[in-house]
Amino acid sequence: MTGIEVVHGSALTKGDTKNGITRMKAFDKENVIGSQSKIAPKIVSSWHHHGTRQLFGFLVSGRLQLESVHDNPRMVDIHPGDFFHIPVGLVHRDLNPDTDREAVVSTILIGTGPAVVNVEA
Repeated sequence: MTGIEVVHGSALTKGDTKNGITRMKAFDKENVIGSQSKIAPKIVSSWHHHGTRQLFGFLVSGRLQLESVHDNPRMVDIHPGDFFHIPVGLVHRDLNPDTDREAVVSTILIGTGPAVVNVEA
């Protein structure tokens, strides 16, 4: 048995970063990735899914909108303190509607394979 493992914010490792979204990893073990994403103001991510992983998230600060295109296209507003879940294979994109504040999101990805799979719009 091992003890409690702590990764301080200053020790996060750089993850996939592009187009105004900075991803930092805390844990990447077996089939779990724990990370933090910072989404700059007015950024809209590419359409993507998380392969065979499911994503559990928590909005720490800012605002976040998630848009999906599964059977019934939908936009969901996420506010600080809200938790959310994105199931395996759901094509979606992340939007920060604020004009002056970044959104900070903590996520846990569970499963195997790539963490992000970009797809055509």
